[in-house]
Amino acid sequence: MAEFKFVINDVKTGKTFQKALEDESVIGKKIGEKLNGGFLGLEGYELEIKGGSDSAGFPMKSNINSSQRRKLLLSRGTAMRKNRAGLKIRKTVCGNTISSNITQINLKVIKYGAKSLEDIFAPKEEAPKAE
Repeated sequence: MAEFKFVINDVKTGKTFQKALEDESVIGKKIGEKLNGGFLGLEGYELEIKGGSDSAGFPMKSNINSSQRRKLLLSRGTAMRKNRAGLKIRKTVCGNTISSNITQINLKVIKYGAKSLEDIFAPKEEAPKAE
């Protein structure tokens, strides 16, 4: 079973939250698709896949319809830092489909649930030890 690290962006506050989970229900989904947040414990939330990266750190690119890596000649956009005008560099990127090789999935909150994300992802305080 593949373990994914889900990075959830709260667009209202600008904060991000992470959750690692072994779940194969997201395999085959593409960038831009919407997910129900119930499988992450976010009842009532609707999330959109915005990107991710694979096990070697290569980013996903939304206009490549596959789950494999490709070497593209890029001038701007994802995986590209532009230093001067007219610069083009061949970079390796992943396709837009989530496979078992993807390790990180970036999600954006579209619809909010009853509880806030800060309450859901708040660190659990340990009970004081009795001495």
